[in-house]
Amino acid sequence: MSATVAVPQTQHAGEIERYTFAERLMHWLSGFTYLYCLGTGLAFYSPHLFWIAYVLGGAPTSRFWHPIVAIVFVLGTVWMHVLWSRDMEMTEGDKRWLDGIQAYITNHDEQLPLADRFNAGQKLYYWLMVYGALFLLFSGIFLWFPEYVPRQAAWVRRVMILVHEVAALVTIGGFIIHIYMSVFMEPASVTAMTTGYVNRGWARTYHRLWYLRVTGQKE
Repeated sequence: MSATVAVPQTQHAGEIERYTFAERLMHWLSGFTYLYCLGTGLAFYSPHLFWIAYVLGGAPTSRFWHPIVAIVFVLGTVWMHVLWSRDMEMTEGDKRWLDGIQAYITNHDEQLPLADRFNAGQKLYYWLMVYGALFLLFSGIFLWFPEYVPRQAAWVRRVMILVHEVAALVTIGGFIIHIYMSVFMEPASVTAMTTGYVNRGWARTYHRLWYLRVTGQKE
């Protein structure tokens, strides 16, 4: 992993670069591969959702591509960790932010400690997906190659199925919250992840510490 991650500082037309092209590519790669695995996984999870497999090309096709796309998702998550791990370290300010999360839920952001490039909620989601990807990968290997599990250890496969399902459900919950917050609560987040830039006012309001650092301003 690189020792340091450069903070984006390109500014133009009253905007600030929030995400580099590499960061946006990594984000959308991880997002779309996760969505595919989510769809095919749900299809195999319940007979009531098996129609999703037909939408995605049929049951054999979904069965074939699910583990392969999952590997790409995990690689995207590793790439994400390389780019963002330093920005995602929890601080004392993040702990205070979490203590006052009710203010965030009720849209009273001014009552919260100042956030850096990512707030504590975004950091929690990040770590949830990182560890979720690891559990999904580890358990998924046992489901991908069941013939290598000895018959005497059939219980191992049952345990791995449970681990896989729990990890999937936890990441699905986090993913739904992430989409809701990005699209409905802070729609500028979608624009930022599409164009790479955010309005200076938005940056100052939601990520003051990061804004002051990249602009060189003082409070």
